[in-house]
Amino acid sequence: MDKRSLSELYVAELKDIYNAEQQLMKALPKLAKAAASDELRQAFEDHLKETKGQVVRLEAVCQMMDQSPKGKKCLGMEGLVKEAAEVIDEFEYPARDAGLISAAQRVEHYEMAAYGSVIAYAELLGQSEAIPLLQASLAEEKQADRKLTELSNGINAEANVERANDGQSQQVTRKLGTKRAA
Repeated sequence: MDKRSLSELYVAELKDIYNAEQQLMKALPKLAKAAASDELRQAFEDHLKETKGQVVRLEAVCQMMDQSPKGKKCLGMEGLVKEAAEVIDEFEYPARDAGLISAAQRVEHYEMAAYGSVIAYAELLGQSEAIPLLQASLAEEKQADRKLTELSNGINAEANVERANDGQSQQVTRKLGTKRAA
């Protein structure tokens, strides 16, 4: 494996994650505002604070290598943010909150994969001082994913109950309509 090319890949991936986190800092307040659940809103607000810390860590890692963290656009995060915006536009509560969790978990999994990769690169490249910073961000992403999973249990069930209630009211309406027609 050519260490020079891996080193360049490492820097490119750090820049990509940095831009992803920047995009997420803009998107999280919108997700929080769209969430009906107070717990979900709080989870988004808490993760915004963590994301700001992750940006600072990425800046520190890049500074260790005399690199700017800027200069690359993360197209993956751009797509994930657009999908989250579609959920906001297309769904109402409680399905909207269920969809926001789904969208947010896709973001978390994307970030976990990115941080896992740069940690592996840092280890191979001997960037030992960067590893704890990157691992701290990875741990926060994993915790955010766990929190979203916990919230999804209740929110998804609520969305399903709402759907079941819609089905019952439609059945009642059909029965009433049938009786009127008879």
